[in-house]
Amino acid sequence: MAGMRIGMQTIALSTRPAICGNAAYAGKKEGEGPLGTEFDFVTQDELYHQDTFELAEKQLYLDAIRKAIRKGGAKPEEVQFLLGGDLLNQIITASFSARDLGIPFIGLYGACSTMAESLALGSMLLDGGHAEQVVCAASSHFCTAERQYRYPLEFGAQRPPTSQWTVTGAGATLLSTEPKAPVLANVTQVCMGRVVDLGITDANNMGAAMAPAAADTLLALFSDTRTMPEDYDLILTGDLGQIGHDLLMQLMREQRMPLPDEHYTDCGLLIYDRETQDVHAGGSGCGCSAVVLNAHILPRLQSGQLRRIIFMATGALMSLTSSQQGESIPGIAHAVVLESPAAGTLPLRPA
Repeated sequence: MAGMRIGMQTIALSTRPAICGNAAYAGKKEGEGPLGTEFDFVTQDELYHQDTFELAEKQLYLDAIRKAIRKGGAKPEEVQFLLGGDLLNQIITASFSARDLGIPFIGLYGACSTMAESLALGSMLLDGGHAEQVVCAASSHFCTAERQYRYPLEFGAQRPPTSQWTVTGAGATLLSTEPKAPVLANVTQVCMGRVVDLGITDANNMGAAMAPAAADTLLALFSDTRTMPEDYDLILTGDLGQIGHDLLMQLMREQRMPLPDEHYTDCGLLIYDRETQDVHAGGSGCGCSAVVLNAHILPRLQSGQLRRIIFMATGALMSLTSSQQGESIPGIAHAVVLESPAAGTLPLRPA
């Protein structure tokens, strides 16, 4: 058996599936942020030349997937599986994109954890010999998410300081066992998270709802692999924003596994300038971690600037119905360990 389970939640991937294609398509506000020059494409039109915001999100999703496949030296018909999702009911962005692409489709809903979830499952498919090439993708759109989860844009509701700004963007990653293009990174381990719910009910405080799940997954990964935070150049969470970032730091200190400032950051803090862009606690949405990973992190792994990182996207497993019925907000976090192709095999900490 190619893969090897380590502990309860982590799987080591002996074939080290290669990331050989990446793409990040973003909206106007994202293009005005600190990472604006790193995206493959920035649209200045929230409708992306479509009739509705939902169709705009789908087109961003499609374009990102096609770009990632091209950059990986492949064609859509050569890809065995598309794994992905989004935030909309019945993951319509991903499903309708799969209809247009004709690639066998595995639809995923992990809320904002979807990018890491798709990479984890896609890597396991490759490591198990069930495919040679898969593409993983996730997207979100500020206007579609607001319409579904909160208020019509025309309502102009004020957002509390704990709220986050849903990223308009789509990210896609091509994984292969036989890459035809330069390798950006290798997936060496995946850690599938558990659902954790500490009773947060405030739908405008996603960071607090997701941070406990992030801590749970990180602790499981460190325990299973016998590693420490200092063994990684970077620990990158998905979209906890400032509130969730600070809470995760606190939770990890309480578990005597503190995250050093120089080793930990969050995609929701990287994508916007909180001082000038009025995003309150930071960025969120499936597209947040997807575009930051593909635009900003993978090139740094390819260059060797980063040698080994944990990419862990977090999700709030809520719905409009559950919120209206007073349910709390369960959290989930999935993690993948990515290594630079120049890093070689890095040994685990001995028992």
